[in-house]
Amino acid sequence: MKEDNIIDFISGQEIKATPEEIDAVQVFSKQLVEDYNYPKDHIQTKPQFRVKVRPSDTKKEYPVDIAIFKNNKKQEDDIFIIVECKKKSRKDGKTQLQDYLRFSKSYLGVWFNGEQRLFIRKLEKAGKIHFEEIPNIPIYGQRLEDIGLFKRCDLKPTHNLKSTFKAIRNHLAANTVGATRDEVLAQQIINLIFCKIYDERFTEPNETVTFRAGIDEKPINVEERIIGLFEKVKRKYKEVLDSSDVISLDAKSITYVVGELQNYCLIEAERDIISDAFEVFIGHALKGGQGQFFTPRNVVKMMVDVLDPNDEDLIIDPACGSGGFLVEALRHIWRKLDAEGEKYHWNKTNLQEEKMEVALNKIRGIDKDYFLSKVAKAYMAIIGDGKSGIFCEDSLENPKNWQDKTRLKIDIGKFSVLLTNPPFGTKIPVTGEEKLKQYDFGYKWKFDKKSKTWVKTQKLKEREEPQILFIERCLALLKDGGRMAMVLPSGILGNERETYLRKWITDKGNLFAIVELPFETFSPNVTINTSVLFIQKGHKTKAKDIFISINKYCGHDKKGRPTGEDDIQNVVNFYKTKKNNENNFFIKQEVLEPNFVAKRYLQKYIDNLTLIRNSGHKVVLLGDIIKKIHNGANIDDSSIYVEKHDGIPYILVKSITKEGINFENLKHIRKDLLTNNNDVNKNIVSESSIVMTRAGNSGISANIPPDLVNGVASGFLINIHVNLKIVDQYYLVAYLNSQYGQLQLERISSGSILQSIRSSDLKNVEVILPPLQTQHKIGEQIKKSIFSQAESRKRIKDANIEINSLIS
Repeated sequence: MKEDNIIDFISGQEIKATPEEIDAVQVFSKQLVEDYNYPKDHIQTKPQFRVKVRPSDTKKEYPVDIAIFKNNKKQEDDIFIIVECKKKSRKDGKTQLQDYLRFSKSYLGVWFNGEQRLFIRKLEKAGKIHFEEIPNIPIYGQRLEDIGLFKRCDLKPTHNLKSTFKAIRNHLAANTVGATRDEVLAQQIINLIFCKIYDERFTEPNETVTFRAGIDEKPINVEERIIGLFEKVKRKYKEVLDSSDVISLDAKSITYVVGELQNYCLIEAERDIISDAFEVFIGHALKGGQGQFFTPRNVVKMMVDVLDPNDEDLIIDPACGSGGFLVEALRHIWRKLDAEGEKYHWNKTNLQEEKMEVALNKIRGIDKDYFLSKVAKAYMAIIGDGKSGIFCEDSLENPKNWQDKTRLKIDIGKFSVLLTNPPFGTKIPVTGEEKLKQYDFGYKWKFDKKSKTWVKTQKLKEREEPQILFIERCLALLKDGGRMAMVLPSGILGNERETYLRKWITDKGNLFAIVELPFETFSPNVTINTSVLFIQKGHKTKAKDIFISINKYCGHDKKGRPTGEDDIQNVVNFYKTKKNNENNFFIKQEVLEPNFVAKRYLQKYIDNLTLIRNSGHKVVLLGDIIKKIHNGANIDDSSIYVEKHDGIPYILVKSITKEGINFENLKHIRKDLLTNNNDVNKNIVSESSIVMTRAGNSGISANIPPDLVNGVASGFLINIHVNLKIVDQYYLVAYLNSQYGQLQLERISSGSILQSIRSSDLKNVEVILPPLQTQHKIGEQIKKSIFSQAESRKRIKDANIEINSLIS
């Protein structure tokens, strides 16, 4: 298949991957089959069905994106529904859809652009054709007049509600009077979701649901029924919802939302519907600045399944957001109870009592955001049918300052299972002496050279990032033997300055799993390298081997579009069966370094180090043969750049290749910076210098050719000066660029955003160091190449000078 092609879901044909196809045609085609139950052989996409442009035409010219027929013969007289698709940037198409309906036998139409959609039907009155919007289209086998008349048992779970929520959000933003801000719309849609969930829970299988909108029903009647339903929700959960809470959307908007959701069974949805709704309605603009990003369902499920809680566990999420971890943990335990009930033949009443006992007494959550905590509280109450254990508090605050009702339910050192994805980021630091002094991590730490260990000083920090303090608070919440799973930015798992943190973790308990998540996991909201740490508190239990899992695919791309490739869903199977592959394996506790970056433990890196150590030659650490090492000069001001003949060469990252320095990518800076800028001055390079890329395509080294001597190394380079009495600089570059050096440099590169190499890690790279004579012999090949290139540049320059002399 061509790289820019995809397979059409209906026809199976290879087609061009246009925005319309990816975001609209393929999405709705899948919904027609999976959500509306239409057989594929009743649907035509490729080749496209065509309709007339005008009644008098004999030739049919209009191509229909999706045509649904009453049977598999797909004859013109049997066309039932026409779907017109556009790309997201296109808002037109309604008139075009009406023309398709006007000149065909179809009387139902759908317009969809991946983010908005509407359903219309064609009516003939007094010889004229009219169009009106309807709540939805019929599911397969349903009559038009039956739309909305669902029995509870007719409702179906759906795989992904995000496209539906996007359509709802965009429709409300464009059409709702008096409520256009996303946070207001979010509150309203969530209130309606609670109505839907309540209706599903308390409607008998063969009863007609209350949450519905019929084909010819007036919006005012739908509004009255839904508002009545919401009053029941508030009465049943008065400790969760305020009496002042209202559904304030207008009747038409309520009818639209009900029509979009009424086909589905939300309480059996695969994804956390509240998180889906909240992500769509609140999104990155509101929550990203607070360091809060919703955890994808596959990650939540993986974390819960690894910890495997049961009905005896007391569970907490101290940064619970909308309650995704808690809901999944509850469902996990309920599934266990269902299996147990079946095994021991419990009656339904006893089983339900056991389930409610867990929901009421075994689940706790905290979030400092009032709205989020309220959402989680209401969601847990409706799902669990009981009083909630969710509290609006600052988990990092001293517990003595929490409300009395919180302290009654949440005790330090009492929980057996903890799951969380805390807010993280430098822009939301925790400050204040009273808060920071609670924590070991609230104080500065230093490395004691005598004892060769990290020690806590008595000097309090001015600020600390929340994720650091959450690690300590989470372990404090656990009882001895309790286990936790926590999402963290990968940067703190390898930074030298946080070595004390990782040592503290291993002192307090056993790290038993590290799961590295794909870079796109939290996209499109944020793109960051993250990992999940699994820790058991205390050392009374026997230390387990450590499970390492490195995952490339997360089920969607950087724009959030589904890809179908998901490594995360397979993690639990590798963990439980102890079956290994290249990226999922176990290591012994003694192999663990004071570095929790998962990829460091890949077998290819271990094998590489074994080969180096068994080479038969002396092996030294790079730090032992370095005289000076520091990062290059950062220059952000473009005004300092000058023409080549007026300045000093400024060596950029893109200039560095394994074949040498590419002069086409050099810039030049003003000469006066040598005296006016110390950072520039100390990064002057000589023939004995080595420069290495430290970010992006990190770990590529280069020697300095004679025509770049006294140039300056730029900020994303590492400037290295070696002891020439011990090592030949040309040999060292050859070694670092070889497979033995590159595998080590790959191993130590890490970071939350960009993969980069730190000078502290670089010093621990192991170098095969044969006698100087052997080094010179190998290095001479590199030196000759560099000087040959320099000589070639000089000849070209001289030839150019002679050409210029001909003119003068």
